[in-house]
Amino acid sequence: MENVQVAVYQKAKKGNYHCGDSYFYSETENEFICALADGLGSGEFAKESSQIVVDIIKDNVNVSVEQLIKKSNEKLIGKRGVVLGILKINYQSNRYSFSSIGNIGVMTITADGNKKRNIPNVGYLAGYHRPFKIVTEKIEPNMNFIMFSDGVLDSDLSQKYFLNKEVNEITKTFEQVNSEPRNDDTTLIAIRYVG
Repeated sequence: MENVQVAVYQKAKKGNYHCGDSYFYSETENEFICALADGLGSGEFAKESSQIVVDIIKDNVNVSVEQLIKKSNEKLIGKRGVVLGILKINYQSNRYSFSSIGNIGVMTITADGNKKRNIPNVGYLAGYHRPFKIVTEKIEPNMNFIMFSDGVLDSDLSQKYFLNKEVNEITKTFEQVNSEPRNDDTTLIAIRYVG
């Protein structure tokens, strides 16, 4: 990838083989997209729902964040619900857009270390109409994005190592500091926009 560096840490909930979180990221000439879906509950059925959503996003990378959420929601009728976060960075407009529904978090960190955490939309996707908002802002060079599922705690996010410029160092340090089994599926995606 040319404009973006990505590192991912993922671990299933204590005692589970399947992690209910699924993620996907991709870069084209014009944009970068990253999605993180967490199936409600844990285990195999949670994984099935989160994977359905990720597959839809893979097949529709060129549509807007809003369309991706709507398409994902339609496919979840009769399935276990998911919480979902989607981030898109558009290189042409120098803007990024994201939306998160439920407890998928997104934190931005500017080059000078200014952290900002987004407040997700309430609820989850399960085939029913759900209002949601999309945040669109200007991208800055050397900006970091941290996307995370609910296995990542508030106390984790306040740690100094999140200010690291190297995405691999962020995920490695997170793994070392959190070697104890977690009570939730945990996914942490560190993304750096190099520009």
